[in-house]
Amino acid sequence: MTRVITYGTYDLLHQGHINLLKRAKALGDYLIVGVTNDNFDRDRGKLNVRNNVLERVEAVKATGIADKIIIEDYVGQKIDDIQKYDVDIFAIGSDWKGKFDYLSEFCKVVYLPRTEGISSTMLREETQCIVRTGIIGCGRVANRFPSEAMVVNGVNISAVYDIDYKKSEEFSKKFEGITPCKNLEEFFDLVDAVYIATPHLAHYQCIKDALLARKHVLCETPMLLNGQQAKELYKLAESQGVILMEANKTAHCPAFNHLIVMIKSGLIGEVVDIEASLSQLLDKGGREFDANQAGGAMYEQGSYPLLPILKLMGIDYKNLELFSRIENGVDIHTKGVFRYSKAVCTFKVGLGVKTEGNLVISGTKGYAYVPAPWWKTDYFELRYEDQNDNKKFFYKWDGYGLRYEVQEFISCIVNKRFSSARLRRRESIQMAYIMQQFSERKNFYEI
Repeated sequence: MTRVITYGTYDLLHQGHINLLKRAKALGDYLIVGVTNDNFDRDRGKLNVRNNVLERVEAVKATGIADKIIIEDYVGQKIDDIQKYDVDIFAIGSDWKGKFDYLSEFCKVVYLPRTEGISSTMLREETQCIVRTGIIGCGRVANRFPSEAMVVNGVNISAVYDIDYKKSEEFSKKFEGITPCKNLEEFFDLVDAVYIATPHLAHYQCIKDALLARKHVLCETPMLLNGQQAKELYKLAESQGVILMEANKTAHCPAFNHLIVMIKSGLIGEVVDIEASLSQLLDKGGREFDANQAGGAMYEQGSYPLLPILKLMGIDYKNLELFSRIENGVDIHTKGVFRYSKAVCTFKVGLGVKTEGNLVISGTKGYAYVPAPWWKTDYFELRYEDQNDNKKFFYKWDGYGLRYEVQEFISCIVNKRFSSARLRRRESIQMAYIMQQFSERKNFYEI
């Protein structure tokens, strides 16, 4: 049997892809197709927002041409795959001619003719919808947004609004092509989508105003501090036919998502314990220590350590107890203990208390270890009783990390998906309920 292998992104699968797959299949008896993962655009400085890896795998499967489909995750995998699957022929489009000659040491290399006049790049350019995006709030995080959004296809930052118009003017001078707006009516006329980076207590009204104006919304985390408000706004978004998404950068980080998939696949067995910590020592004169602005460690940092717990263990926990040290009306340190039917999970956050910021996920076969700052995941380990079985995983964290949430937000808009698997609506709502439990001091103990 002659085994053939080929690779591609297969984004916006078209006749050119199908022709290439048929030509590859004709070279032998068995065709293996490698579909590159969701980071394939990173090297060319753009993030794709059209078809994610699962959609692209399904599209290739639907052609009926491939005998086996695999996902290409890392540089050097082609050599590993050729040896693993005992491949005889490596086939690739002729536009790559000479680039893969090094593989001839392992198998025959064939460059196949491309179909002229059609490509994914051409189709993206012809069908790409540009989402005019505006920014509400001109604080520290908002200043990072334009440069991050610039590397995502289909985004144009067109307007900015702040209750202090001078801040809007100053912001627009830093970034070309952004119009400062004096009121929300003027602002909404210039945008299709809104990124909200205001202080926590302003989120609810800003989101509601944008949704009622039928604008898609990406709101900084914690999106809301009240569960009922979260449910209300997600329901309103769907009734308005627009997307509402929480901008938790860790949830959309490629490395963190890979970690979650691995854990859910059972690589460390059944999860029985999760420990997640995050802390900073900040100037106590800042907004983060102002009780009137929802300051404190829980509101400022809590959504990040809650994320792995809710993603892996779900929202149906039996009990949550909260322990805080309070100074001047805000918590400088909070510890939470979740009790699930078959697991116990803990998190710690601190603004005035410093702790080791690790993420440790313990299972019946091994454990995952992610060192600080794990919320900007670029490296993690799977560790086992036999250290020879340990595995280390390295990734690249690009820029400030906001580009990943922007990519998913635009993808949801383009593909009309009301909920993202990276941070589902029910998980976002539960985070808001947990913030509400803290604010209402339920199952709460001051230390």
